[in-house]
Amino acid sequence: MPTTDKSKVILRGVRDHGVQTAVAEAMERCGWEQIVPRDATVVVKPNLCTAVFGKTASSNTDPELTKAVCEILLTRTRRIVLGESNGLRQTAHEAFAASGYVELARHLGIELVNFSESPWTTVGCEPAGDIELPRILVEADVFITLPVLKTHALTHFTGALKNQWGCLPQYDRILLHKHLDPLIATLHRVLAPKLAVMDGILGMEGRGPANGKPRRLDLILASRDGVALDATAMRLVGLDPNAAHHVVLAAQQNLGRIKTNEIEIDGEFSRFATQFEPAIRDKAIAAMDYMSRYRWFVKYALETNYIFYPVRSLVQLLRKVGVVEGG
Repeated sequence: MPTTDKSKVILRGVRDHGVQTAVAEAMERCGWEQIVPRDATVVVKPNLCTAVFGKTASSNTDPELTKAVCEILLTRTRRIVLGESNGLRQTAHEAFAASGYVELARHLGIELVNFSESPWTTVGCEPAGDIELPRILVEADVFITLPVLKTHALTHFTGALKNQWGCLPQYDRILLHKHLDPLIATLHRVLAPKLAVMDGILGMEGRGPANGKPRRLDLILASRDGVALDATAMRLVGLDPNAAHHVVLAAQQNLGRIKTNEIEIDGEFSRFATQFEPAIRDKAIAAMDYMSRYRWFVKYALETNYIFYPVRSLVQLLRKVGVVEGG
């Protein structure tokens, strides 16, 4: 991130000229050629947090956006990798397939990598201590993140910084939730993404990042400063950046800019400004978040289908009658 002047956030609509044109203009305005050397190894991380039919469109990064980014990168390098990690309830392969990334990668001739199955390397990441990260990601010349504009029940907002949580290759990384906010900030420092292009084509409000309400915005945002990007995206949808503790921590560590007077917006902010329903950290979410620090709970409750699904149905019923609302 530049140490002088303002951080720049590019905002472009996709309805009039299409995703390809919007992405090309945004990346050009970000000076992408300055940060991607010729024949560089580039790892691109979309947000593919679910493989559940009916939820992928609003939860996962639109493959059209990813395709547009990769086609531009291919003009400088063929060494492009699309990466994602296994989740607690689906593999990266299942998430790739559910969102059309298998066909996308085949069409473009680029590699899909499951971070959970690739070689790992040990990296010190405070406050969690030594943790494993994908070697291909740590050793890449350039890391580019493609988040989705969404609310999040635990972190208020999920964007450029939170998308890096999925870089942790452990399928049960939920065990690290006790370090969630500070570890996200540390991952941003360690992984140092050079560019973030945010999918605001179809976002999500309410109980994000996978169970909220789809919200069509028909826009993309991009920046070389992920903190500024997340702060601007939150302000765009009526959320307070100071409520996203991981973004505040990153700004306090001089990893990016959060204040409005330190950010220059290139685009029609007022045209797209709206109000999102925030995510609610209710009693059920708070309890799950607390218990997820215990390995036995993750293994025997969250990973066990005949326990997880009945309990989830019960919680959904209790939410309807207002029993578990309130943190």
